[in-house]
Amino acid sequence: MTGFHHGDDLHRPLGVGGPGPARRPSLAALLATGGILAAAGLVAFASRFDDPMAGEPYAVATIDRRPAPAAAPAPATGPAPATANGAAGPLSASQIEAQSGVKIVRNGGAPPPGSLIIEVPETIGLHLTPAPDPRLVEKSRYGLLPRIGPDGARPAEIYARPPLVPANLKGAPRVALLIGGLGLNEEGTAEAIRQLPGAVTLGFAPYGAAVERQVAAAREAGHEAILQLPMEPFDYAVDNPGPHTLRASAGEAQTLDDLHWLMGRFPGYVGVSNYLGAKFTADESALSPVLRDIADRGLLYVDDGSSPRSLAGSLAGRLNLAAISADVVIDAAPRPQAIDEALLRLEGLARANGAALGVAAALPATVERVARWARSLEGRGLALTPVSAIVTRGPGRAAEIAAPAAPQ
Repeated sequence: MTGFHHGDDLHRPLGVGGPGPARRPSLAALLATGGILAAAGLVAFASRFDDPMAGEPYAVATIDRRPAPAAAPAPATGPAPATANGAAGPLSASQIEAQSGVKIVRNGGAPPPGSLIIEVPETIGLHLTPAPDPRLVEKSRYGLLPRIGPDGARPAEIYARPPLVPANLKGAPRVALLIGGLGLNEEGTAEAIRQLPGAVTLGFAPYGAAVERQVAAAREAGHEAILQLPMEPFDYAVDNPGPHTLRASAGEAQTLDDLHWLMGRFPGYVGVSNYLGAKFTADESALSPVLRDIADRGLLYVDDGSSPRSLAGSLAGRLNLAAISADVVIDAAPRPQAIDEALLRLEGLARANGAALGVAAALPATVERVARWARSLEGRGLALTPVSAIVTRGPGRAAEIAAPAAPQ
């Protein structure tokens, strides 16, 4: 990857300008692709949710028998019969379902009278909290920065997507996915938002004139958002992620100033993640103030798992920071067969540990394969869940990293 050129700072972010390292697909490649291949449309998710706090709307009602008006039965395929005043008669349950997209299932499958459960597809009634929430922002010279609200509300909770787990998958292994590098290419970003299920968390680069609008579109589609922070790699002179990169030698004041510039690029994210940063995340004196500031603002932290030297996991507990490290880098080798094998490893880790996190860059082929795989998880007994739910609830590696240090 070539060094960053300042001729177009806001439109050549995170190392745009040349091929990336072999171990990960570079975010520059996201622009070079010119977009993401179209995939099948979103399949409406309709299943019974037994936890009303999980965010899925439902209703229970009672149906009483009432004498039906004397009228000739209408043909099953014909229009509803007209009443005496010319108005259309009542629709059947199947007609209501067909017209509204709402599935009606009677208690135990029995006819009325009895309880009635109305099952609403995932895309109906699910709205993430609008951003910015006035409680959760503070003004700065770089724009609005996240903060913990006066009432204790945290961006990591308020901006999160509810973990919509159907009743048949309660207690099932959970899989979370973070697809990053979005915001660099408008067409590609729009395709990723469209193709990927809403439970997939999306990571956005802090550059580009349209990034705020793109994040809003992603959240409108049900995706929670992560801010990707460019951090110093060991070969920084060659592999420069972009302006305001967090550097190990910058000093605490300059590092926090750069951090706040990056944080002010768009609102509504639940947390932040590193982009590159093998050198920065291995330096405790440089990383600690950043993680402390993130914790103090009520955000979560995602380590992308690309550097075995990262200290984020060990520092998070001391700083009372909710954090998680990726279990599998899905596109470490960006070949179709290798991606499929990585997804199978992720599935195996989820089954073994109860929860697992995979990360990848939003290259077209990766997005297409991940989207297809993610939509098949329920049929194989796994629950797709947003990253925020794994950080706070996951019993696997996420819980180990996020747990506070044991008292001495």
